[in-house]
Amino acid sequence: MSEKDNQETNTPEEMVAEQESLEQEGPQENQEGNNPPEGQAPQAGATLEEEYQNLKADHNDLKDKYLRLLAEFDNYKKRAIRERLDLMKTAAQDTLSALLPVLDDFDRAQKAAAEQGKSELFDQGVGLVYKKLFAILNQRGLVPMESDGQAFDPEQHEALTEIPAPSEMLKGHIIDTIEKGYKLNDKIIRHAKVVVGK
Repeated sequence: MSEKDNQETNTPEEMVAEQESLEQEGPQENQEGNNPPEGQAPQAGATLEEEYQNLKADHNDLKDKYLRLLAEFDNYKKRAIRERLDLMKTAAQDTLSALLPVLDDFDRAQKAAAEQGKSELFDQGVGLVYKKLFAILNQRGLVPMESDGQAFDPEQHEALTEIPAPSEMLKGHIIDTIEKGYKLNDKIIRHAKVVVGK
């Protein structure tokens, strides 16, 4: 019997069994065909590792930028608060500077009254007004600078003239103050005008 005759004589059960065996072999061959060669499997792993390292580097870079930005913003806030406080402390500088000549006039009147032996009259009248004005300005941070007998400091004093010092100790020191210097909250708003010994 030929092969052809043999195929024709297969029973339906045999044909179904043969078909099932072919279907089982197919997927196995497919699976084998889908598997990458042995050399490519490590490359896929290496690619994932490289991608992970790149993402990690990007993450670290973004984290570093974020922390720097946060620090810069924090510094900006502190600087803005400090500048605002400084501005509030010296906001009345122009007004107080305009009132300084009034204090100078009071000082001169007090000296003149003392020289003429009328200091009691000054204390009773003008002296009370002077003390009240000075107290108000002092509450707002105005402080007179002490200069007589101190070493000359060009950052605090303005030398109007130099005269021979009466003693060696007064050389380079302030002998007389023509006009008082004033500070407003530790900031000089007027330098003291002085006479320096040489």
